[in-house]
Amino acid sequence: MADNTSIFIGASRKPDDSYQRAENLLLQYGNRHGLVTGATGTGKTVSLQILAEGFSNAGVPVFCADIKGDLSGIAMMGTPQDFLVRRAEQVKLDPYDFQEFPVIFWDLFGEQGHPIRATVSEMGPLLLSRLMNLSEAQEGIMNIAFRIADEEGLLLLDLKDLQALLANIAERAEEIGARYGNVTKPSVGAIQRTLLVLEQQGATNFFGEPALRIADIMRTTRDGRGAISVLAADKLMMNPRLYATFLLWLMSELFEELPEVGDPDKPKLVFFFDEAHLLFDDAPKVLIDRVEQVVRLIRSKGVGVYFVTQNPLDIPETVLAQLGNRVQHALRAYTPREQKAVRTAAGTFRPNPDFDCATVITQLGTGEALVSTLEAKGVPSMVQRTLVRPPSSRLGPITPDERRKLITESPVSGQYDQTIDRESAFEMLQKKAKDALDAEAQQQESGRSRWTIPGFGDDDSVPQPTGGRRAPAPRSSNRQTVAEAAIKSVVRSVGSSVGRAIVRGILGSLARGR
Repeated sequence: MADNTSIFIGASRKPDDSYQRAENLLLQYGNRHGLVTGATGTGKTVSLQILAEGFSNAGVPVFCADIKGDLSGIAMMGTPQDFLVRRAEQVKLDPYDFQEFPVIFWDLFGEQGHPIRATVSEMGPLLLSRLMNLSEAQEGIMNIAFRIADEEGLLLLDLKDLQALLANIAERAEEIGARYGNVTKPSVGAIQRTLLVLEQQGATNFFGEPALRIADIMRTTRDGRGAISVLAADKLMMNPRLYATFLLWLMSELFEELPEVGDPDKPKLVFFFDEAHLLFDDAPKVLIDRVEQVVRLIRSKGVGVYFVTQNPLDIPETVLAQLGNRVQHALRAYTPREQKAVRTAAGTFRPNPDFDCATVITQLGTGEALVSTLEAKGVPSMVQRTLVRPPSSRLGPITPDERRKLITESPVSGQYDQTIDRESAFEMLQKKAKDALDAEAQQQESGRSRWTIPGFGDDDSVPQPTGGRRAPAPRSSNRQTVAEAAIKSVVRSVGSSVGRAIVRGILGSLARGR
């Protein structure tokens, strides 16, 4: 049975289907990442739920996405039901106690939880280009835009800031192209149209302030339990690229902000990435390489990343190799790809001489899984056919009234509810444009009313001399046009800001406090 150093997952079975032993996940290896896979309806959500319960009771904060709404029940105390009690007896879970868990509900759209926001600057050009599915040329312009924003001190907080900056870049295309490479107005226009689509899909709600503070998803309660942050993702899944990009941004923020802790006795945070295939679908190789790098290095920050998906083939091999704790539910093998997935899943386990892993994967019942976790010295345990324990919290979703009550009583209630719109690139560029127009008008007014002195080169009406003598050339004016002044100002700002250009992180995101 589990103790304060491990999480009880369930009980493995002998070949005759009798009880064999308890299967636990050691907390000291909880930051070595994990994988929960299986076909629809095989019990992945319950496995995620009992792992989240175990980490919470051990004092480890958890962040997870609720794709179908079923996971919200973790906030309420479970009730005894015949099939749950029977499963508890089968796995020798005694006593089988019911409890509710400290849950904070989040929602990018602010409807089923506290709003989650990030600034455009924090997202960075790489992740934003991935979100917008930009071409290579368009991604290059996006990188130029962020570079100019960093150099000229333009805060990119929300989408209108980025739209204003792109419009400014299009106007200065010739000047900027001479410094950074070709910037074409059609490419800028294509990016602007993509931003408009993002707006219509609800991304406006996500970009802005107040931005999510990492500390608010790493809370513990007074009784020492880790808070479980549940992201309402049913509506978010209508825009899967926004969902995947947001979770990748959050993972990169954790990587950039958290200090190195080595191998702690238990994780500082566990991060469940449900529907993980969305992260890698059509992703460029450079992004997959960065994800693999983050997964490999974030372990030393005390963060465990657990991918939840239907098929192990959804995860690139370089990432799959980093996942030490595995719960494999049933897979179907009707098509060649499904048969390959079964072989792939079987090949990732340490073999058990009592059964053929590839055969058993197709025969597992609901709530049954092949389990292999890291044992002493981080060695994978021999795979075991395991009955997963029943959850202590409610199985199934909570009601809208229960959700509203929990949101109102949340420890972050009122902190993120109202959007803050402070002065940023949109307002700063508007002010620059207005100042330029005012200066232009003032110059024209001055030109109409100023006095002229004949013979000093500023009187256009002076008659030309006769007698074959050439008229003296007019003196050149030292007066600058507004455009010349603006360009010189930009050059000066670039020269003075080279030493303080903002350095971005491994995924191009900008960590707060830098």
